[in-house]
Amino acid sequence: MKVSYQWLNKYLPLAQNKIKPAALAEKLARTSVDINAVYSPSDGLKKIIVGYVEECVPHPDSDHMSVCQVKISDDETIQIVCGAPNVQAGKKVIVALHGARIADNVKIKRGKIRGEESDGMLCALQEIGFSEKVAPKDYEDGIWFLPDDAKIGESVFPYLGMDDTIVDTDVTPNRGDMLSIYGNVNDLAAIYDLPNGFESHAVKENDDAKAADLISAEVADDQMAPVYKLRVIKNVQIADSPMWLQIRLWNSGIRPINNVVDITNYILLKYGQPLHSFDYDKLPSHKILVRHANEDETMTTLDGEEQTLKAQDIVVTAGDQPVALAGTMGGESTKVDDQTTNVVLESAIFDPVMVRKQARRLDLHSESSMRFERGINPETVERALDEAAYWLQKLANGQVTKGIVVGHDQQYPAHEITLSLQKVKHVLGIDIDMEQVKAIFDRLAFETTQKDEDTLVVNVPARRWDISLPADLYEEIARLYGYDNIPSTLPVMTRNWGGLTTRQKKLRASRHVLEGMGLNQAISYSLTTVDKAKQFGVTPSTTEPMKLDYPMSSDHVATRMSIISGLLNDIAYNEARKVSNVALYEQGRVFIPKGGERPEEQEHVAGAITGSLVADSWNQKARPVDFYQIKGIVEQYLDNLAVAGTITFVADQSRPEMHPGRTANILLDGEVIGFIGEVHPNVAKEYKISETYVFEINLEAVLAADVRDKHYQHISKYPEITRDIALLVDDTVTNDEVVAIIKRRGGAFLKHIHLFDVYTGVHLPKGKKSLAYTLTYQDDQGTLKEETVNQAFAKIEKHLTEELGAEIR
Repeated sequence: MKVSYQWLNKYLPLAQNKIKPAALAEKLARTSVDINAVYSPSDGLKKIIVGYVEECVPHPDSDHMSVCQVKISDDETIQIVCGAPNVQAGKKVIVALHGARIADNVKIKRGKIRGEESDGMLCALQEIGFSEKVAPKDYEDGIWFLPDDAKIGESVFPYLGMDDTIVDTDVTPNRGDMLSIYGNVNDLAAIYDLPNGFESHAVKENDDAKAADLISAEVADDQMAPVYKLRVIKNVQIADSPMWLQIRLWNSGIRPINNVVDITNYILLKYGQPLHSFDYDKLPSHKILVRHANEDETMTTLDGEEQTLKAQDIVVTAGDQPVALAGTMGGESTKVDDQTTNVVLESAIFDPVMVRKQARRLDLHSESSMRFERGINPETVERALDEAAYWLQKLANGQVTKGIVVGHDQQYPAHEITLSLQKVKHVLGIDIDMEQVKAIFDRLAFETTQKDEDTLVVNVPARRWDISLPADLYEEIARLYGYDNIPSTLPVMTRNWGGLTTRQKKLRASRHVLEGMGLNQAISYSLTTVDKAKQFGVTPSTTEPMKLDYPMSSDHVATRMSIISGLLNDIAYNEARKVSNVALYEQGRVFIPKGGERPEEQEHVAGAITGSLVADSWNQKARPVDFYQIKGIVEQYLDNLAVAGTITFVADQSRPEMHPGRTANILLDGEVIGFIGEVHPNVAKEYKISETYVFEINLEAVLAADVRDKHYQHISKYPEITRDIALLVDDTVTNDEVVAIIKRRGGAFLKHIHLFDVYTGVHLPKGKKSLAYTLTYQDDQGTLKEETVNQAFAKIEKHLTEELGAEIR
């Protein structure tokens, strides 16, 4: 809420006690609510004064400009060229002199406009910092006219309220009482221990007619409107509000409209009580009913939009025709305009949950709905209604009819809470006596009754609906006692050695490994759609994911059972912004339903790569990622984690989201722990991404697996001997089968096996392929002899021929 320092100072002796706005804001931040900003509307502006237009003639070389002679002091008149359509002689205006600074730090300079000298600028409100939302509509396209009593040559700031200081507070949901000047005055009076001079105005009814004879009110369900009251004011005269009232509104961020609407907004700011004004003569019936809307019932709101209502919405009806969305926005058909003569004022308390739901669903959040959602002070519902009627008498010459029409009323008695002084001392950790506690509650205007030396009964007024427990009163004592005055003590605790657990170390190392191989970490939502939650399971399943009862959007309704879908969304986001090379990984939890109340949470790691891992360079071309690159990343990842078991890759076609010919399961000692492969082209098209390769591993299986002992390997100083071997084998023979035989029969000195060529073509028999390997032999203890290598090599040739039917080429 934008709180005016001058308005506060009207009720509290702030300036008299030398409490400056910045200090006041800091005190509020330490004690009550957060502060967004402290500023003056005149900040950054200078040399902007009151001027008087003595003469205004058309510009000789323009059809829309005027040349004005503007008096800026008793003995000085300057010429200013102005393009505003409403400029005229005889008006006092806002003048930015040569060298002035206006909004957005624009500097005004002397110059010529189409050949005519211009010594400054005549300003609209928007040009000196007013936002479009608060500048009065009558002056939207023109300059602002100052009141006739404004003194020529003086600063314009006092006449526009720009010499005020605004404290912009950020009110938390529990402190709805601070969304009013009344609430701020009460709190600051308690904080600074100042006399509370808040002033209300009582209305004197001056029309013989009874309101109950003119209108009736009824509430269909007490819960939706615990309090609902109406007043009727006759013969109002619609006009602009006086400047003091317009200043109060626009300094609070509200646009002045007319005196009737402005008075309701003024009361909203002063008391935190939203009011609504109906044109009495436009009401289709004078029987007012508050009820739930009918399903798909429609009405047009004040913003000109037709709203389709739901059965849970609350409406105010006249003759069963909706004329307002209760607590949210009025209807266009009964709005107050220039022809209005009779007004119905509404003051109520509406159910906060119902108001919030309908405001959120219809996207109609307003100053009124915000206050209804956070709570209304029941003590001021009627008080605010009466003061609004008072101002309609004063500013619109209205005649207030006798009585208030009550649709429903409810008593909100003070709430009694019993406190123990010893408990207060124990919880707050301070040495405080009973008199100090009672003094704090006196400052808050909470009545107290002392039962004995340790017991105090506190009557919490209804205006502080956020207080219901002793703990709430402890907080009130602490904040007025002063948080800075509470002694600092270290917590009592045992001392243990810090550090990461073994699991935490492995999870951190896991991320480092993937980052070292060029993948960037991504963090995606754990919630997704039901269809995406079912995709890319490490263990394919038809089980339904866990669904949320109240999802925040249609894209976040179920918990994920795989990480890959989130990574594909990230790739789609990047590709949509012309980023073609993307390599991402994510490590996090997935949620696998197991039939119980809660799903099983598993730690998974997944990666997704599209484009190229290495960009084009002068000495090499970029190569699109393929199955073998991502397989190599997974192999290196598992190797770095020192997994001791046997890792194998087996072709798989069971996942419809994956390419059937380019997908493999990852097995650890024969158990599936993950998979790798290409995303199916049809699925890639759905995600709007290019060819993409992915992997996902269940880290729980990896973390539970045995690990290799950590040891170093001595680098042999003796020379290597290499042998090449080319085999002609059946197409069905895999590389793994060949390598397994070579390892098993290669002897103790075989160090490395490298596949350097695969060939299939017209020069080979049908159903055959050629595989070529380089075998590396080395002895760590001495130089190998040729005969030793030849014997081992011959043994390999023999077993390849016998076991695989290979033909040595």
